[in-house]
Amino acid sequence: MPYGFMDIAITPSVRRAQADMGADHLWSDFTGHRQFDRLGSREREFLARRDSFYMASVSETSWPYVQHRGGPAGFLKAVDDQTLAFADYSGNRQYITTGNVAADNRICLFLVDYPHRARLKIYATAETMAFDADPDLLAVVADQAYGAKIERIFRIHLKAFDWNCPQHIVPRFTEAEIAAGTQTLRDRLIALEAENADMRARLTGGDISPLGQGN
Repeated sequence: MPYGFMDIAITPSVRRAQADMGADHLWSDFTGHRQFDRLGSREREFLARRDSFYMASVSETSWPYVQHRGGPAGFLKAVDDQTLAFADYSGNRQYITTGNVAADNRICLFLVDYPHRARLKIYATAETMAFDADPDLLAVVADQAYGAKIERIFRIHLKAFDWNCPQHIVPRFTEAEIAAGTQTLRDRLIALEAENADMRARLTGGDISPLGQGN
């Protein structure tokens, strides 16, 4: 039987909160669409378009820590239907997530597509490995154009995932998305400006009589 997101998310205290709010009947025998433990084509395509995500880990003092990760679109790789990976480059050298994962490998990923108002949340375990421990995996996650030093690779083992509803996701667009979406308009403006410049040149050169002054 597939492992369900709600199998992890719903704990005794969560059930008590649901009961307090009169919502426990919605989840007590839930057998709906949340039993996802393998990435399908929809999830792979979604991951390939993401240029950032949030990763939560837990410290040895039981404090949660959420870190933002960013990179070229698709830098979080779907290695197979239950494994993700990404290259960890040299950064601010705090190593909070790295240290947390060494003590408790449970993590949660949160990925948002703002233009299309979609979000994916993932329960997983993570391990860090030397960047050169697996040459084949290194070839998958390394970005030669980035140029920074890879310190390690995060390999992530999927436990379960779920899609959230789009409510309250405000559409936001990156500079690249805005540029792509307005390219046709910008091309048209360039053409109009060229036409306008040509008209002014012809008027100045006497090729066309000014308005109201016929030959």
